[in-house]
Amino acid sequence: MKSDYLNLSSPEDLINKKEKIFYRILEILPGFLSWLTLLSFFVLSWSAPKVVAVFIIIFDLYWLMRVAYLSVHQIACFLQMRKHLKIDWLEKLKNLNSLSKKNWQEIYHLIVLPMANEDLEIVKSSLEALLECNYPKEKMMVVLAIEERIGKKAQEIAKIIEKEFGKKFFKFFITRHPKDIKGEVKGRGSNVAWAIKEVKKKLPKEIPLDKVIVSIFDIDTRPFPQYFAVLTYYYLTTKNNLRASYQPIPVYNNNIWEAPVFSRIVATSNTFWQMMQQERKEQLVTYSSHSMPLKTLLEVGYPANVVSDDSRIFWKAYLFYNGKYQVIPLYYPISMDAVLAKNFFQTVINQYKQQKRWAFGAENIPYIIFGFFKNKKIPFFEKVRHTFIILEGFWSWATAALLIFFLGWLPLLLGGEKFNFTLLSYNLPRLTSNLMALAMHGMMIAALISLLLLPPRPKNYSKLKTFSIFFQWLLLPLTLIFFGALPALDAQTRLMLGKRLEFWVTEKKRKLKD
Repeated sequence: MKSDYLNLSSPEDLINKKEKIFYRILEILPGFLSWLTLLSFFVLSWSAPKVVAVFIIIFDLYWLMRVAYLSVHQIACFLQMRKHLKIDWLEKLKNLNSLSKKNWQEIYHLIVLPMANEDLEIVKSSLEALLECNYPKEKMMVVLAIEERIGKKAQEIAKIIEKEFGKKFFKFFITRHPKDIKGEVKGRGSNVAWAIKEVKKKLPKEIPLDKVIVSIFDIDTRPFPQYFAVLTYYYLTTKNNLRASYQPIPVYNNNIWEAPVFSRIVATSNTFWQMMQQERKEQLVTYSSHSMPLKTLLEVGYPANVVSDDSRIFWKAYLFYNGKYQVIPLYYPISMDAVLAKNFFQTVINQYKQQKRWAFGAENIPYIIFGFFKNKKIPFFEKVRHTFIILEGFWSWATAALLIFFLGWLPLLLGGEKFNFTLLSYNLPRLTSNLMALAMHGMMIAALISLLLLPPRPKNYSKLKTFSIFFQWLLLPLTLIFFGALPALDAQTRLMLGKRLEFWVTEKKRKLKD
């Protein structure tokens, strides 16, 4: 029986007063570091402008090298993904049977689709995508997990979906997550946790749990045709496959042509980040739609009390198995929705809210560090490495764009005449501009790959739309600030002040095509 620290969501879950204070300090830490950095820049730009100027030059140089480093990973992953798309994975599975005597036909897939208030069109398109997959449907089980709090709309859609798709898979389940369960956070995680418990009771007893892989998909997720064949192959060829999750590449193609420019940039930037992470396996954490063995999921327990359930399930499993848990990159895409609402203004609001919800993943920082103090079996170096990576990641998210594109000018504005007549003052804007111009090469790579990832252009859009998608990357600096740094600061400040964030369901809209 594992300790209760695995199920923590806030300091209130702790009984020991000292532990409660320690956890609260850890909640304050990410926001404190971000705000300390930004406020220090204002103060030091006035009191020690030379120090800030030198730091900005070094920081810009560091980001130039980092852009180059990440661009190499991005290109490598893109080429690997293209390669994976061309492979006949079912044929590889058949060959695997004969070579290693591993029978892929024993593997079942349980696909969990948590649903809130989405329209029938969204839900139906995801089920159609599952039918288009080349994996045998008699080995696929689908769970449509609806929310009781949504009311009749969700139940009516569930009935329509069951009538149309219920007999096209080996099993089709509908679960209804009760509202207002004590200790739960209203949202995807609690819905998934409930659905897994309910379905476990109904699974055929003759199917071993280690032969079932669970794919937890957002309701808009449309897997590419060979996804389950790819997943099965990696599952069967991974050493200690029960101690691993399996992560595809999210590509926001469902409505990418209809989405406004900032929404496309945010969505595609997220795709690129996940591509880079696939090449850095040691840093890869489960994100959004992902897969894991059912036996493992039941042992660990899916988190129902946090907003960031997609990443929390990895960290919970990592602590549960004393650090012996990993995420396997699949180098294979799934298609999802970019943020799109009924009008431009509402899309802006929704995009900000979605980024803030994602940035509230900072709630994992106190969970992880507290867990490292509790778990004595994970190697010390691994604890330090993971702590640095996650702290630096959220710190950069909240501060880097502001430091690069805005605060770098503060020494010139606040440094006074004494600094402004120095050679360093004269060269600062030129050096930083040149460094950022060199970093633009990474943006050019992103622009080219974004075009290669596009689905066919709808007939109702001209070729100019394609050119606009290429040149949209010129707006990246503004997007990084308004839909990156600011919502991240917002989320970290909420966590610092002890204001819990409820799970906000992103509105999903798709304009009709000709």
